[in-house]
Amino acid sequence: MNPIRIIIMAKEPQPGRAKTRLIPALGEVEAAALADRLFHRALQQALAANLGPVDLCITPDPTAPYWRELPDVENCRQFLQVNGDLGARMSAAARNGLDQGSAVLIMGTDCPDLDAERLKDMAESLQNHDCCLCPVTDGGYALIGLRQFSDTLFSDIPWSTAHVAPITRDRLKTLGWSCYESEPLSDVDEPDDLAQLAKNYPKLANPDN
Repeated sequence: MNPIRIIIMAKEPQPGRAKTRLIPALGEVEAAALADRLFHRALQQALAANLGPVDLCITPDPTAPYWRELPDVENCRQFLQVNGDLGARMSAAARNGLDQGSAVLIMGTDCPDLDAERLKDMAESLQNHDCCLCPVTDGGYALIGLRQFSDTLFSDIPWSTAHVAPITRDRLKTLGWSCYESEPLSDVDEPDDLAQLAKNYPKLANPDN
């Protein structure tokens, strides 16, 4: 299988700015701590998949000590997210990665179900599909994989709504691209997601237990 570049869309877990929808349930400090644990899991699984290069597309400050002190940071290329909404940032990351000459898997950090084996499965699907998608139960997606670029997959989409995955599927049909989808996964965005996290990943939910 040809090498595939994994791009992780990563935000520094600063209290008050990370996982803001979880702050009412957890408070600013613990919401940021959970964001940190989720990010570290995502990075560990991306590296463990051993598919090719792993890039961190980071925000807000690429010079922050947080990024320099990451374990295995020497194995990752880091670059700053562009300005704009999530679609603009993902579009730029996708184009950047594809310009390096390999297919890309673009993932967030909110879905612990994206383990190394699943990443390998999604990479394998790109051998005979134009695109792959890991939808999540709230109507979005946790990962999109691409062999070629089209900005229509990222522009004018109502991010953080239940319409994201359906609109993306419609855009793929319009492009005439084949797409492989995993079963719907669970991500961690809202207070209601915390019970499922505690059930499936107790150490992520509460590392002290």
